[in-house]
Amino acid sequence: MSRLAKKPIIIPEKTTVTITEKTVSVKGPLGTLTRTFSPAVDITTEADGMHVALNNTHRDYKALLGTTVAHIKNMVVGVNTAYTKKLIIEGVGYKADAKGQTLTMALGFSHPVKLEAPEGVTVVTEKGSMTISGIDKEVVGQFAAEVRSWKVPEPYKGKGIRYSDEVIRRKQGKKTA
Repeated sequence: MSRLAKKPIIIPEKTTVTITEKTVSVKGPLGTLTRTFSPAVDITTEADGMHVALNNTHRDYKALLGTTVAHIKNMVVGVNTAYTKKLIIEGVGYKADAKGQTLTMALGFSHPVKLEAPEGVTVVTEKGSMTISGIDKEVVGQFAAEVRSWKVPEPYKGKGIRYSDEVIRRKQGKKTA
């Protein structure tokens, strides 16, 4: 059994959880998240919190237990405090500008790169950095990875888009004789 599933999932005061069939809906101060889970997992609400258990003992379903608990915890945290990813843009002429849901980046290509932010995700740009935030951890992380994939930092000069806590291992350039 998963270690995560042994403890109840604690629900904060301003948060309400609704369970219908295999769909869990979490509503909090920042919004509502809904997700459907596998029929092999039973989700119940009790006085001390939510409990997750397997109703199928097949070994393929054991991994679903911890995953389900982690998803529900991420939903509860997300509707109370937004998830954020901070990206840093390094390089001469590299810049980003966010207007509404459209992110426009100049990354050394012959054309500007335009990306539409998913629903529920906000992008704020400053000089040399951008902050991506939203209530769904999965969507925020996926969009940040998509933005970063347009110009992955290179190891010689460190140019590109990187996470704020990411460390780029630098390489030594060519030596002159």
